[in-house]
Amino acid sequence: MKPDKVSVACPHCGHVQLEPRDGYSTVCKKCRQHFRPGEVARAKPAPAAKQQEKPHNTREVTCFQCNTVLNVAEGAESTMCKRCSSHIDLRDYVINQAVSKNFRTHGTFTVGEKGNVFNTEAEVGDAVIRGRFLGKLNAHRTFTLYSPTDFKGTFKAGMLIVPEGVKLLWTKALEVHSVDIAGELVSSFNIPGTVILRASAHLFGDVQAANLIMEPGAVLVGQVKIGAQTAPSSPQLPPAQPVSATPSSPIDVTIDLAPAEEVQSAESVELPGMEVKPVRAAARKSAAKPKKREKDA
Repeated sequence: MKPDKVSVACPHCGHVQLEPRDGYSTVCKKCRQHFRPGEVARAKPAPAAKQQEKPHNTREVTCFQCNTVLNVAEGAESTMCKRCSSHIDLRDYVINQAVSKNFRTHGTFTVGEKGNVFNTEAEVGDAVIRGRFLGKLNAHRTFTLYSPTDFKGTFKAGMLIVPEGVKLLWTKALEVHSVDIAGELVSSFNIPGTVILRASAHLFGDVQAANLIMEPGAVLVGQVKIGAQTAPSSPQLPPAQPVSATPSSPIDVTIDLAPAEEVQSAESVELPGMEVKPVRAAARKSAAKPKKREKDA
C-alpha cells in the first residue's frame, strides 16, 4: 500500500513536491534546502487553466438619460443602461420618404435624396443628410451634409464634414468640435478642435481653433488664430479699506454769526456727530476787556 502523500511548497524557493503526510522533515529537490513540512502551509493543487474567451469587438456609447459610458458589442441593436435601466437604441435608420417624428439612436441616421424629415428632433451617433431636413439635429460623432440648401434648422456635431462639390453658407454660430472640409464653407467660427482642409477645400471666414491641417491646394481667406486659448489674467488690486460713515469722536465746530436772528437759527441746527457752539456772547466779552484796561490806564 502506497503511503498517503500531500503537496508541500518549499519555503525557500516555492518548489512544490510530494511528501508523506506524517513526514517530519525533508529536503527540497530544487534548492536542496532543509525544511519541515509541518511548519509550512500545504500547497493546493494548481487549478486547471480556464479557456480564454475570445474578446468581442466593442464600442463605447453614452446613456441618453444619465450620461453613463457603456461598452456594447459592435453588432448590438439595443442595450440597457446599467445605472438608470433606460433603453438605448443602437440601430441605423435610412429615410427615403416623408417622416415627421423624433429619433434617438447611437447608430447612423441617413436621409436619402428622396427623404423628407420635418418637425423633428434627432439625437444620433452619425448623420448623413442628402435630402430635406427641418428641425434640430445633434450628431455625437460626425455630421455629413450633402444638401445645404434643403437643410433648415440647427445642428450640433462632434465633426462637421463638407464633402467635395458642396457649398455651405452658414451665418449662425458653428457648434461643432472639429471641421473636415473638402468642398466650400463660408463661415467664421471658433472651435476647440481641429480644422482639416483637403486639397479641394475653400474656406472663407475668420478661424480660431486648436489645430489646423491644410493640404496643398486648399484655399483659406480670412484671419486665422491657432493654439490653445488661455484666459487673460486680471491684475490684482489691493483690498479696499473700509471707510467709517460716522466719526469716532464728536467734532467741535465754531460758527461766527453777526445778527442775533442768525445766531438763534444756528443754535437750532443739529448735525449728527457734531457739536455747534455760537460765539456771539464770547466775542462781546473779549471786546469789553480792552475797554476796562484803557480806563485803568
